[in-house]
Amino acid sequence: MSRLNKELGLLQGIGLLSTSLLGTGIFVVPALAATAAGEASLWAWMILIALVLPVAFTFAQLGRHYPHAGGAPHLIGRAFGPRLERLSAWLFLAVLPVGLPAALNIASGFWQAVIDLDRSQALAIQLATLGAILLLGQRPAKASGLVQGLIALAILATVGLIWWVGGLPRASQPLLPPIQGSWHLLPAALGVMFWCFVGIEAFTHLGEEFKRPERDFPLALLLGVVLAGLVYWACSVAVLSFQVYGDVASDAASLPRLLDLLLGERARWLVAGVGYLACFASMNVYIQGFARLIWSLADEGKLPPSLARRNRHGVPARALLLVVLSCALCASLAGLLNLSVDDLIRYANGNFVVIYLLSMAAGAVLLRGLWRWLAAFSTLLCALVLAMLGKDAGYALALFGLLALLDLGRGLRAPGWRGRTSAPL
Repeated sequence: MSRLNKELGLLQGIGLLSTSLLGTGIFVVPALAATAAGEASLWAWMILIALVLPVAFTFAQLGRHYPHAGGAPHLIGRAFGPRLERLSAWLFLAVLPVGLPAALNIASGFWQAVIDLDRSQALAIQLATLGAILLLGQRPAKASGLVQGLIALAILATVGLIWWVGGLPRASQPLLPPIQGSWHLLPAALGVMFWCFVGIEAFTHLGEEFKRPERDFPLALLLGVVLAGLVYWACSVAVLSFQVYGDVASDAASLPRLLDLLLGERARWLVAGVGYLACFASMNVYIQGFARLIWSLADEGKLPPSLARRNRHGVPARALLLVVLSCALCASLAGLLNLSVDDLIRYANGNFVVIYLLSMAAGAVLLRGLWRWLAAFSTLLCALVLAMLGKDAGYALALFGLLALLDLGRGLRAPGWRGRTSAPL
């Protein structure tokens, strides 16, 4: 029986996940991939969708059978016991001090492209963004689904406008060009592009709020992944057709340059608006996911019970307030310490891959038949990605090791934290 109100339907779920995956990546990654692999990047998107689908299918099956606000840490705990549930929960929450300030920085950066802002004004926009997420999060989950569905439509409309005004596709740019002699370029492009699909693990925290989780949660997850992948691919076709790529330093401005080329000066405000909304959507899913994880732990007696209280709409308002205040503090510290977006994102990436790796391993334990083999394959895939990160995975692995040592000393063990195990399906 669900502990939270069942508010979400299929279309709302697709909107929530697709906007989370598109986020800021739609404005940056297609150009970075084109710089790394040229026309072969169009094949890389197809390959990446095929590689991510096993992970998405595994999350879909786990969410179908174990819909829970605890998300990935809960699944890991069911498979491997309370210790790994604790460690993965803290590792996921450790993304908050680095990942969210990076996203807030990128979001305010879109407004800096059209308005001259000093550091204090940029911080004010970031705090106002958190305030808007807090207000939206006080409403039923379907309100977030509706808002994010509209943002998804705005992103789709922007990419569609580029294709229409630009007269795409062009005969000079095949949709899937010959790839002979370019296979060696694909790994570099895939390494950049993988991060476009970080966000699935945050979506699992909403599984308990679907009206029909056994049907709608898997469909929303899979269709959201495919939709986001196709939008990225369509944007890459445009970037290659108009050759707004080639310099890693300026690739971040490729889509604004493309829109300026097609629409002129008025495009700056379009980019600022849609870019900001895309950032907002991505952050909203993560902050709501963090809040539900904290609420779930409190509801099970693993954190102070005051965090388990819900408001009149049945949403975890106190946990959400804690997450938003923590984000505000971290964003302020990041601005004070002048940490770069690159540093913040690099620290967060390893955490995501470790969570994915443990979640897929949990699927190999909890699922049966074909799904178990698929989860095992996904585990190997995530391990390969972690190895490809090299030294950038050091932050996550060192943090995981430190948390494990503290846990062995019972430094993280809270009264009432009892793991729940489950027989395989």
